[in-house]
Amino acid sequence: MLCSLCGTRPATTADGRCTVCAATRRSRAGGLMPSPAGPAPLSSLRSPAGIGTAVCVLLGAVAAADVVSIAAGINARQVFAEGSADDFLRYDEAAMDRAEMLYRFSGSPQMLTFLATAVVFLVWFRRVRLNAEVFDAHAQPMRPGWAIGAWFVPFVNFFLPYRVASGIWTASTPAGRPFASRALLNAWWAGLIGSRLFVVWSERRYTAAEEVDEVLDAFGLVIAADVLDIAAAVLAILFVRRLTAMQGERVAQRAAPVAPMPAAEQTG
Repeated sequence: MLCSLCGTRPATTADGRCTVCAATRRSRAGGLMPSPAGPAPLSSLRSPAGIGTAVCVLLGAVAAADVVSIAAGINARQVFAEGSADDFLRYDEAAMDRAEMLYRFSGSPQMLTFLATAVVFLVWFRRVRLNAEVFDAHAQPMRPGWAIGAWFVPFVNFFLPYRVASGIWTASTPAGRPFASRALLNAWWAGLIGSRLFVVWSERRYTAAEEVDEVLDAFGLVIAADVLDIAAAVLAILFVRRLTAMQGERVAQRAAPVAPMPAAEQTG
């Protein structure tokens, strides 16, 4: 049977409380330390399903923009490779300019979809963090405001958002599962950080390229960066869907009536 207060951990006391909630009650009674407020009511929960769907749709748009950029990059690389060959009859400077302009233009949809996705994702991320506070406030390593702020602090934004997500994942794990695999959580974060770093590095190589060989290599790198970005978008979709589903199941468990403790367990 789950704790009658938090609904998260197994009940261990005669009055149906878990060890953590029982200790909180004793601290309040003894007056030795301030204790956190009891679990928030279910009415304070807000469904992340709708905003989660919007995030997934926008992530799909990000992947589609990457596909367009890949096609433009492959075309530009091919035109540059042909133009740099020894056969001067095939050299067409106008075609090279058009190919590069098309490739640069393909970056605009990428930027727009990325910014839109980032905004909506942060709204979703904050919502699931606030829900996690209701599920299990003790599992949260940071205050709710860090669900947004952690992404904007230089350097520490390489790990602080993951800490927040880890606490959300723990609190959102449905009761009855002693261990919830974090493989998807870890894969999402590794894909996000890896793709962002590779994108920045490849764009710098592309901007600095001057010689023909450097330009061709740079095109190959930015194409690879777009492929990694698509993989990261897919992992992000899976992460959002999984965490949203976990919270839905968690709410259903919290809403279910708690069965009374058998008399034999109360006396024993």
